[in-house]
Amino acid sequence: MNITRSIYLDNNATTALAPAALDAMLPYLSTEYANPSSASEAGASVKKVLGEARVAVGRLLGASPAELIFTSGATEGNHTAILGALSLIKGRRHLITSQVEHPSVLLMCQHLERLGIEVSYLPVDAEGRLDLADLRAALRPDTALVSLMWANNETGVLFPIVEAAAIAHDAGAFFHTDATQVLGKLPVNAAASGVDFLSCSAHKIHGPKGVGALFVRKGIALPPLFHGHQERGRRGGTENVPGIIGFAAAVRLLTNIEHEARYLQGLRDHFEQGLLAFMPCARIHGQDAERLPNTSNIGFIALDSEELLYRLEQEGITAAAGAACAAGGQEPSHVLTAMGFSKTAVLSSLRFSFGRLNRSEDVERVLRVLPGILLGMMDMPPMTAAGAAISCAH
Repeated sequence: MNITRSIYLDNNATTALAPAALDAMLPYLSTEYANPSSASEAGASVKKVLGEARVAVGRLLGASPAELIFTSGATEGNHTAILGALSLIKGRRHLITSQVEHPSVLLMCQHLERLGIEVSYLPVDAEGRLDLADLRAALRPDTALVSLMWANNETGVLFPIVEAAAIAHDAGAFFHTDATQVLGKLPVNAAASGVDFLSCSAHKIHGPKGVGALFVRKGIALPPLFHGHQERGRRGGTENVPGIIGFAAAVRLLTNIEHEARYLQGLRDHFEQGLLAFMPCARIHGQDAERLPNTSNIGFIALDSEELLYRLEQEGITAAAGAACAAGGQEPSHVLTAMGFSKTAVLSSLRFSFGRLNRSEDVERVLRVLPGILLGMMDMPPMTAAGAAISCAH
């Protein structure tokens, strides 16, 4: 193992907690511990700070403070929106989602199917794109909700959320989006997008884990998942004050999202161009689709992604496999499978997701290390000529 500096390229999974977020949280983990529901002066002080945090997060999402519910994260937000929409429109027992959603949505839909709810799963093409004609065709008079992610966590491919929300509304259905991956990488405006519900998590933007937010459009009386008087009766349970404060602190660091997006895309493009220069047979999944500026999902010509991950880790480089480990062995990514790739191709894929803490030198080191690892996995000798490409005929 030869590690000079660890390189973290798994920012779609989670991000490092920003020092400013940690500093903001610490008083509320020690001295400022009052319950915001308390009538005491200390409780009122904490409640005031929570209100300020709600305003900050609302600004990031393009929402009014009254439209936000603080949650434990996007999974809770997703479940609240899905179950709430079903209960809001009586007699509608049909949902629409896509085949490439986050497991928190897909597993909830599968659970609801066992309870008699019908679910339509929209396909995607080989680039991971959604065809709005499929959405129009799937809508029915009894459709209660359309739930589509804004950006895919594995490929970074973006869905046409504004157009999809309008189509859902034309059919009298609610529209929900999981915006977890797009948050902080591209501008988000919940009000302008036309969505009814939007969920997100703090830990994807250098905030703490275990806290998130759900946008609920003004005028929609969404039933709570947890009953209680907190969050104006919309989400029971004492608020996670340190988490919410940390969330807001992370949000306040996002002063120029467009600039950050350009920076991330520069790192991603540098990586992809360098990779294709020595391995032209590598496939960039979703390359021709509109996608997040930081995400690169690469297919490595029938090489074992778990082995490749291990070898990268030995060099201090963290990425993510395009497959999840399940009981009984490795299972192919449902996202890449839905895009039409074979099991072999899917199990040969890695995701590299860049973040604001990455530098151009990180990309350079990955591009120096990767050819040797790939050649070693192919049982080929090291390249004898600088810049020589790895043969696609292997």
